[in-house]
Amino acid sequence: MIRTIAAKELRILFSSPLAWVVLAFLQLVCAWIFLSRLQSYLDVQMQIAANPGAPGITEWVITPVFGTAAIFMLMVVPLLSMRLIAEERRNQTLVFLISAPVSITQIVVAKLAALFAFLAIPVGLIALMGVALLTGGKIDTGMLAANTMGLLLLCATFAAIGLYLSSLTAQPIVAAVGTYAVLLLLWLINIGTSDPDSAMHMLSLVRHFESFAKGVLSLADAAYYVVLVLLFTGLAVRRLEGDRVRA
Repeated sequence: MIRTIAAKELRILFSSPLAWVVLAFLQLVCAWIFLSRLQSYLDVQMQIAANPGAPGITEWVITPVFGTAAIFMLMVVPLLSMRLIAEERRNQTLVFLISAPVSITQIVVAKLAALFAFLAIPVGLIALMGVALLTGGKIDTGMLAANTMGLLLLCATFAAIGLYLSSLTAQPIVAAVGTYAVLLLLWLINIGTSDPDSAMHMLSLVRHFESFAKGVLSLADAAYYVVLVLLFTGLAVRRLEGDRVRA
């Protein structure tokens, strides 16, 4: 049943012009940054080759691409997630969905899985840009894998937060604005805090992404994203269970 609902959500996503615009624009932006950074690296390659502490091609070229993609995802995920449940509520089809012989958890997980599967496509294409560098030499595959995992976890977190905000309202635009507000708060929460051990730093989405950008596969940082995904998914399930009881 999860697969059926997820497949339906994916079909709806790909039938939307917004989804194709997002995919095309993200690839254009990332490809432009990739080629610009690659040209920049080739221009200074001889100079940095003599410096043992200089960044390699992976850090020089790939890390900025993933960083840009992370910011881009923060901007577009609210637009992609806003209609997941809010539109069902606005069109009064939610009552039929939650009355179906399927658990609320399956419905929520299926919708989240569909959006995550969609977001995984551009992340995979960006990772392939890094793999393409293998044709010209060696790259730090560990750093590439860490950046890919970090961006996937970040996308899953954005999607879970967007899904929950979408479950709270019948107006998709309200869900999008609310998701932007929560994501920006969690993104910028550590600005102005110098203590790296403060609670603000611990809650910051940026802080936990930084370790992946540096090529570090941190279980603690991965756990932070997993906890957020489980938290907001659970809140969405709880919200829809309340709707089912009232229906």
